[in-house]
Amino acid sequence: MGSAFIIRERKDSVAIIRLNRAEKLNALSREMIVALGEIFTNIESQPDLRAIIITGAGDKAFCAGTDIAELTELTTIQALEVTERGQSLCNLIDSSSVPVIAAVNGIATGGGCELALACHMRIAAPNASFSLPETKLGIIPGYGGTQRLAREIGRGRALEIILTGRTVRAHEALQIGLTNRIAKTGDLLTESESLAREISNLAPLAIRACLEAVIQGNELPLAEGLALEAKLFASLFATDDVREGTRAFLEKRSPAFKGR
Repeated sequence: MGSAFIIRERKDSVAIIRLNRAEKLNALSREMIVALGEIFTNIESQPDLRAIIITGAGDKAFCAGTDIAELTELTTIQALEVTERGQSLCNLIDSSSVPVIAAVNGIATGGGCELALACHMRIAAPNASFSLPETKLGIIPGYGGTQRLAREIGRGRALEIILTGRTVRAHEALQIGLTNRIAKTGDLLTESESLAREISNLAPLAIRACLEAVIQGNELPLAEGLALEAKLFASLFATDDVREGTRAFLEKRSPAFKGR
């Protein structure tokens, strides 16, 4: 099931996914969440894909979160389905085998903030802002925000943001580690694509192993995380890319990685 509100663009080895519902500040409908889920479910079938950028249409909003009109009359059972659908999408993004960059081009509110948190890296436009205002509606973040925000910036800071529902502007977001960088005005996509291409030029199997080591290892005790790192490190020595990378270094040339 596709969606007219999701635009996919491919630039060589980089995919750009654009939330295309600007008149609703790119708010996530059920249809959009399902369509995004299908995109990330099919990533493994695209071996030449090296990086993904998620952004929003227009310059006002990355994503204004869940469409509130879809929440007003939910039963408890229906609400559980909503949170599980949103969490499932964010888990797919978080566990993606290729790096996912959120190019945050305006407000990232509620589910939109949670969508950005699920991405591996975040680059913000100067007018970007982040908030989890669910307590103002009598609910809590339901797409992973209570868990990922605390893991990203620490429990105390996360609790302040979640409990007050306040807005975090771009410069504060950078200061507390919620974003990787702030792009220059008008350069958000250019800088995001530059980062994506920098990553896509490197050994894809090594990039995948780094993602697995960091993301899975973050949930493990240190000893288990180190064991995971050692296993992944050793497994790469069965690949052609390791031989190509080391030879290229010794021969003082650029490597030509093939992903095998």
